[in-house]
Amino acid sequence: MASTRELKGRINSVHSSQKITGAMKMISSARLRKSENALNHARPYMEQLQNILDHIASEINDYQSPLSQDRPVQRVAIVIFAANEGLCGAFNLLLYKKLLETLKEYDGKVKSPVFVYPVGRKLVNDIKRTRGVEVMPIPDLFEKKQYAEGATALADELIHRFLEKDVDRVEVIYAHYKSMGTQIISREQLLPWVPQETKALSDKERNKVYIYEPDCEEILETIYPLVIHSTMYRYLLENQTSEQASRILSMQMANDNAIKLLKNLQLEYNKLRQQNITAELMDIVGGAIE
Repeated sequence: MASTRELKGRINSVHSSQKITGAMKMISSARLRKSENALNHARPYMEQLQNILDHIASEINDYQSPLSQDRPVQRVAIVIFAANEGLCGAFNLLLYKKLLETLKEYDGKVKSPVFVYPVGRKLVNDIKRTRGVEVMPIPDLFEKKQYAEGATALADELIHRFLEKDVDRVEVIYAHYKSMGTQIISREQLLPWVPQETKALSDKERNKVYIYEPDCEEILETIYPLVIHSTMYRYLLENQTSEQASRILSMQMANDNAIKLLKNLQLEYNKLRQQNITAELMDIVGGAIE
């Protein structure tokens, strides 16, 4: 049985851990709000790009961008977003499992190795030890926390490699942020780009007359890379938001477990202390009788 001194030390240790988890939860809450704001601020830009595509699609139907050309898949590149820090539960593990599932699906069907771009330090070592992959360098802008510029640079490199036919398909693995308590590990095809279904325009929008300068094809050649840039940035923002949400939930669970452990330790400490007091009283009474 542990002594009162040992129990007191364990209680103090759990108290210290509780303070750390509480501080981490507060920090992650602030970062979550910041990530949510960045995600919400990026949506109008993405919606406007899609709105332009909807209007042009109503004018031209036979155009196909080189970025949308489907061809036999021989070389595959995968971008996987992960966390730069720990203490976020099974967040990184679930992303890595999704990567392994994707690699297993392509095993024997494409040329080896599969090019993997890991954005996030926590998975780099695990991916390097994975069979059949080649870890590709990512822009230094991510380390400088210039995330929008980093996502654009990474997307440009992938676009260049796709157009040069170095890769035939590009996929992205990330954590889709649905809500504070729900983050969905997702896998999306980035290239070849699959255009979204254009929404039906209202009569008011349909009756508007637009003058396209330059022509529609040149506008689409400009817009398609911008759409891919914004999509890559959205995946990054959603993954960052999901990371902070996962960390908050992990710190909350750790804090709850610390409270339960403190109750049990305090109860055990009080029982042992009461036993020691009772033993001392019995010694005093026994000595007085003698």
